[in-house]
Amino acid sequence: MNENVILPQETVMLDKFASDLNLEMLYAGRGILTLSSISVDRPGLRLAGFFSYFDTKRIIVIGLTEHEYLRSFSPATRKEKIKKLFDCGEIPCIVFSRDLPVFPEFMECARKAATPVFRSGKMTTSVITDLFVYLSRLLAPTTTVHGVLMDVFGVGILLTGSSGVGKSETAMELIKRGHRLVADDSVLIKKIENELVGTAPEKIRYFMELRGIGIINVKNMYGSGSVMSETEIELVMEMRPWEREREYDRLIGEQNSEEILGVKIPKLMIPISPGRNLAILIEVAARNHRLKSMGYDAAQELIQRTIGR
Repeated sequence: MNENVILPQETVMLDKFASDLNLEMLYAGRGILTLSSISVDRPGLRLAGFFSYFDTKRIIVIGLTEHEYLRSFSPATRKEKIKKLFDCGEIPCIVFSRDLPVFPEFMECARKAATPVFRSGKMTTSVITDLFVYLSRLLAPTTTVHGVLMDVFGVGILLTGSSGVGKSETAMELIKRGHRLVADDSVLIKKIENELVGTAPEKIRYFMELRGIGIINVKNMYGSGSVMSETEIELVMEMRPWEREREYDRLIGEQNSEEILGVKIPKLMIPISPGRNLAILIEVAARNHRLKSMGYDAAQELIQRTIGR
């Protein structure tokens, strides 16, 4: 599968960042955030004068410990320590936890550096956890693949195959049977931890192209219950025209694996021929995959019954 991997760097508007993390914006600074690191920094050592291994790409969180440390100094000394922090490079933003008051010296240095400043009422540990989860999703390794992503009985199934093979038409049949569309034609996949999460690019979300009909909006046509914003990809099903000269494994099927962003996903090859009900086959594959994930394999049981005696 050809992958176009997107490097992990994102630009985020300040109001969206503040809204997503429930932060109070104290100073807008440069107006945007350019984020490229999932790590968050508490600058205790930096304020004490140790600047080795200081990564200015990290968001800085000021907690009670750092705040009380700075409060123990005179305004002049405090300003000098804060200034050295900002002189190291362009910090994405500063977040104060626990609704801590912001020192005038801190705000003065932030304005000179045009660094956005936020504040949260949460404990420092909670702020860092929220930021880590947010950044892990935002900056996750990303790729785009051609296919259709469906949620079938709670199993995320990526339908692949050559253009015109019938992926969208099969997806429509699944939608009519009560399953949900995630993405059609272009599937945006992110690797979060060791899982692949698929969604649709924002501009084409919930739209589908059907040859001979054109573009439809699945959500508007079938209701909000027919779509979902994202799902974990657990199974890849490649749709291929039936080849008469090819011998297909009738016991365990055409099973393989697909590697996406370094993660291997079980893959089934589904031969297409007139009269095959692909929607039912995909439903069966979803249920069978769920059973296998719970430890039951019908093919292995049959082998044990017939050969393993």
